[in-house]
Amino acid sequence: MNVNFEGRRAVVVGGTHGVGLAIAEQLVNSGARVIVTGRNEKNAEAAACTLGTNAIALVSDVSQPQHIAELEARAREEFGSLDALLVNVGVAEFEPFSAVTEASWDKHFDINAKGAFFTAKRLIPLVGAGGGVVFTTVTAATASPGMAVYAATKGAVRAYARTMAAELVAQNVRVNTVAPGFIDTPTLGVAGASAEERAELHRIGDEVTPMKRHGTPSEVARAAVFLALEATFTTGAELQVDGGISGIDAP
Repeated sequence: MNVNFEGRRAVVVGGTHGVGLAIAEQLVNSGARVIVTGRNEKNAEAAACTLGTNAIALVSDVSQPQHIAELEARAREEFGSLDALLVNVGVAEFEPFSAVTEASWDKHFDINAKGAFFTAKRLIPLVGAGGGVVFTTVTAATASPGMAVYAATKGAVRAYARTMAAELVAQNVRVNTVAPGFIDTPTLGVAGASAEERAELHRIGDEVTPMKRHGTPSEVARAAVFLALEATFTTGAELQVDGGISGIDAP
């Protein structure tokens, strides 16, 4: 990115791998200081090595209120205030709606919707005037079999992000969402899928995407960072990064 974010401070929740790590890399490479979080200790250690001295990587689980409180305290201690908060959390597991249990429903909502909400609630008071909050959702243009609960959680995020935008506009804090389509991450965004299931998902993604390919984490990251720090007259919006799925018919 040909921008200079020196002096900017950001927290990337879910920033130790995949799209979240790409977001953190975009920020650090442009001069910003970041705190990234993730549930996996090895991923956090690897992210710290990748991102270098302008980053702090923490092991933190958004489904644990105490972890959210500790993240807020660390952000306040290290940065005082924030220019950007990017909430990039989500677990997704293949499960036809007929097989959904209360336990699997609660797992998805505790992380994707509840965890994201209460993390933002806790950290948004640190975001200064002119700052931006960005949630990662998912393109709403397709209905993928086996993903009913995941889609429901991201629909919830989309809804409350717009309400947050309306409530924070008087404070000059913007809230937007970035909605990826099929993105080439190691897991393709689906935990626990077999190699065969991922191969089939990749094939379907290429087929239904008008641009006939998967996106890259860096392509999503550029959109997210734009919304967070550069889109100064944009709030309550969702930016689709899906290769045209939401906008045009596949040829």
